[in-house]
This record gives sequence, structure tokens and C-alpha cells, in this order.
Amino acid sequence: MKVFHVCNTAGVASIIAKYMDRLFGTESLVVCRKVFDPYGLTTYGEVWDCGANEFALKCLLLARKFDIIHVHSFDKLVPLLKFLYPKKPVILHYHGTDIRGKWALKKRYWSKAEAILYSTKDLLNDETPKDAIYMPNPVDTEIFYSCAIKPQPKTAFHFSYGADDLAREYSKKYGLKLTIHDVRKHGVIPHLRLPKVLCNFEYYVDVKRVGQETASAMSKTGLEALACGLKVIRWDGSVIIGLPLENRPENISKKIFDLYLEIRRPKK
Repeated sequence: MKVFHVCNTAGVASIIAKYMDRLFGTESLVVCRKVFDPYGLTTYGEVWDCGANEFALKCLLLARKFDIIHVHSFDKLVPLLKFLYPKKPVILHYHGTDIRGKWALKKRYWSKAEAILYSTKDLLNDETPKDAIYMPNPVDTEIFYSCAIKPQPKTAFHFSYGADDLAREYSKKYGLKLTIHDVRKHGVIPHLRLPKVLCNFEYYVDVKRVGQETASAMSKTGLEALACGLKVIRWDGSVIIGLPLENRPENISKKIFDLYLEIRRPKK
């Protein structure tokens, strides 16, 4: 089975493709625009240095070579794919702000797909289609795994996403020395270097705001911190330890592989 992943939001497509090819013998290609991958998340696949129109055109032409087309976030491409290749199954995979509060607005896109996936439960609302499938974010456990070094006790790390005040409040609650990394001030931490950064700390404070609202879902970075053995403070101030089974890459790749088989099965 040949699978074409269009875009690589949060690096999720690279993880799915890598583990599915290894475990189930699929042949996957992940493509992403360079401008959307400043962290180097495309660890499995190709990064194209091109504009939006060129990227879309190349994807539309290349899609003819694949059995399954798995589109991440780029929902505007779905109707065009179905027009050109009406018999090819297309999966549309949403990851966050691409769909949060926009289900009704984007119905003309997602209604064309054979399957709709969403990555966190906070994306649900009354307008979410009933057949949409919750598909938790996977973590590449070959990159993020238990730290070889012992972290400095009572230390915490936090990426600045509009909730620094909350991060400080939770750090104070647990008596932690907090380090805040603001990408605008301190620059980007490359994806492959992130485990080394995280492993210096005992805790990761996983809080962010979307607009004025505090996001009530684990971020992918928070999950990666769990895989490294950090204690993670969530949006509600609770502390969790250990990467959940639902976020392990082999489990997610199995669920999606089974979905591919199902939608390719001839309908009676």
C-alpha cells in the first residue's frame, strides 16, 4: 500500500509514516513546505522549498501515484483531490487551530473526505461530524526516551504560549525553579535537540492559551516530555508521569493502518 502524507503538522505525519512502513510494510511519502517546518520536524519525508501554489500543484500531480492520500490540516486541497481522483480514498487529519471552532465553516472541505481525524478532544463541539475519529498524537519514542542523566531537582521548563503567568503560578505551587523559553526572544530549539534540553529539568509545564482560552489538552511537546521521563504539569495544575499507551507510535500506526484497510475495502 502506497501512502501520501500531504503536510506534516507537528511532525505527526513523519511519525505515522515511519512506524507504519516499518511495522506494516507500507510505502509512505511525507511532504512539507520548508516555511512550515522551522523546527526540523520532518525527520521522515521531504521538505520542499516552494510557495503555496507550487506546493499544492505538485501534491495534486504526485497524488496519482498513491493508494491512500492522508492530508494534514491543508483541508482546501481535499475537494481538488477528490475532483481529480474520485476513487482514491482521502483522509483529512486536523491537529488544533486548523479546526478549533471552525467545523461548520469548513464543512465544504471535510465533507469530501472518506475519513476525518482530530488529534485532541478539546477540538470537539456540537458541529463536529459524528463519524469524526479521535486520533491521539503519537510520539517518536526513538527520539524521545528516558533521560540518561539525572535532572536538576525542583526545576521546570516551559515554552511561552501566552500562559507564562499560569506557568509561574503552578511552578510556585510546587516549589519549582522555572525556565521559560520564548522562541521570539531565545530562538528555535531544533526538534532533534529538544530531548537534551528537556532532560535538564524535572518538570515540564504544559500550559498555553489559544486566544483568551486556556487550552485543555496535552501538547505534543508535553507528551514528548513524558516520554523523556519528566513530570508534566497540565493545564488544570495536575501532574502526570509516563507516556500514555494511546500515544505510543506503534499503537497509533496500527489504528491508522486498520483505518486505511477499512476505507479501501469494497463497499457491499
